[in-house]
Amino acid sequence: MLDPLSKFIFRNHDKVERNVTVLMVLSLLVVAVGGIVEIVPLFYISNTIEKVEGMRPYTPLELAGRNIYIAEGCYVCHSQQIRPMRDEVERYGHYSLAAESMYDHPFQWGSKRTGPDLARVGARYSDAWHVQHLIDPQSVVPESIMPKYGHLARNELKATDIAAHLKANERIGVPYTQDMIDNAYADLLTQASGMADARGLQERYPKAQARDFDGRPDVITEMDALVAYLQMLGTLVDFTDYEPLSHENLR
Repeated sequence: MLDPLSKFIFRNHDKVERNVTVLMVLSLLVVAVGGIVEIVPLFYISNTIEKVEGMRPYTPLELAGRNIYIAEGCYVCHSQQIRPMRDEVERYGHYSLAAESMYDHPFQWGSKRTGPDLARVGARYSDAWHVQHLIDPQSVVPESIMPKYGHLARNELKATDIAAHLKANERIGVPYTQDMIDNAYADLLTQASGMADARGLQERYPKAQARDFDGRPDVITEMDALVAYLQMLGTLVDFTDYEPLSHENLR
């Protein structure tokens, strides 16, 4: 049995459909009500992204590597978003959390996968594998159609302005402290060489990996930066201890 409102709609729908003005007004009203229902609850939640233990901003070297990743267009063929579907979780690992992209400007979710998803590629392969894969992809994955990026191993990393990059990110919400900004270039050198005392670096950036990433300790290259970025993807959150928060815990 239909309720009174439904009966009214069924009796008068032909009048509404024949009157463009009435149809437009009612359509706008429905969209407005739907929008209000979706948006208003967000004003009563302090943060729509749950806080996840382990997440931190990128180190200066990782940020430089991410800039190279974007500049070379890697995001066009590789997504960084594992959807909560069985086949994706079994292949790539735990589904992606919103918190894992909270410091990305812009985020690297992607819209297609010519190559595999890279959200959890960190620590899955050795530095040497990544270097060889970037120099000559087909030598390690014969069926790959990925272009060669050997120039990254030849290009010295120019990052004397890395503090300005941290400052720019801090202005749009990434929680870089003044201490991080002041030590940006020194931290980059420390992480890329692996020979200096890394305690200060790891206090500022827990789980930061400090070593020579490209096998050339005499020079810091763009390859060092890109491999450092790839090797940290998906390694910050310990999913053995992760428990999803309820809606109430987001307040």
